[in-house]
Amino acid sequence: MGAGDVAPNPMVGAVLVYQNKIIGEGYHQKYGEAHAEVNCINNVDKKAKSLIKKSTIYVSLEPCAHHGKTPPCADLIIKNKIKKVVIGCQDIYKEVAGKGIEKLQNADVKVITGVLEKECKELNKRFFTFHQKQRPYIILKWAQSINGKIGANDNERILISNDYSNRVVHKWRSEESAILVGTNTGLKDNPSLTTRFWKGNNPVRIVIDKELKLPSSAKLFSKEANTVIFNLVKNAVEGNIRFIKVEKDNFFQEMLLSLYKLNIQSVLVEGGAKTLQSFIDSGLWDEARVITNQNVVIENGTAAPDMKKFSWSKHETIFDDSISYYENCIQQNNK
Repeated sequence: MGAGDVAPNPMVGAVLVYQNKIIGEGYHQKYGEAHAEVNCINNVDKKAKSLIKKSTIYVSLEPCAHHGKTPPCADLIIKNKIKKVVIGCQDIYKEVAGKGIEKLQNADVKVITGVLEKECKELNKRFFTFHQKQRPYIILKWAQSINGKIGANDNERILISNDYSNRVVHKWRSEESAILVGTNTGLKDNPSLTTRFWKGNNPVRIVIDKELKLPSSAKLFSKEANTVIFNLVKNAVEGNIRFIKVEKDNFFQEMLLSLYKLNIQSVLVEGGAKTLQSFIDSGLWDEARVITNQNVVIENGTAAPDMKKFSWSKHETIFDDSISYYENCIQQNNK
């Protein structure tokens, strides 16, 4: 429920249980605001406040032990005299990383860890990838025709996915920190890259425009969202647009390191074919979402990216669109 609103913090949920009955629940709703444990305890009805110290709190991620935007949640648990804490997985952020568990145990709180650990890590795959690999979590996305074409060879724009899938894509955008396209997509499609079809935050727009070919009139430069342009020419800040110069060699690695330094936790790569293929060839991707319209055929079109070393994750159908989800085998093995 916190997707798109709490990054670069992790998504965390908590429930307070007394004799197999939930008396309080909460989740981290927005970056800089109260954490899950705070909202959970505050959610307890006044009549049940006396039961808090007799209850067990279940939390999907280790309670924090440091002063950040908010006070330490481990201190809050101790203050409320909760004697048992069940934790899904340990935090890897250097300011926490076991310190929350240690603080609780030193206060004579019984701590159980590793409950539904795999699921809890999956929930925060962006957060874990960001801190472990010092780069954003990379999601590739494209729509293709039934014969494997991503677009026409001429400048005509073809809408492949249906209206319902388009709304799903805008939901995806709202859940990520940033969205990325290359020069050709910016020139050919002139996209806005906003979440106009879904209620949610607009992601930061990332553009690979090495030679700065995009015109200033491009929708990517609108004030609806901030834009970062990775290029070979200049470093500059012009209003809501940041230009970041990177070296031609190791372009992608340098770009991802810059995004890490900008605290961009996840990136949805939407095109075009050349940009998507570059991510695939470099191995710098974590997940791919491919929409295939079963009723669209594009003759003499641009071929969809060629996937390498992937595993199928799941599949869903939205009318004439099928959506396949894949994971990068190499990245999965390196977790």
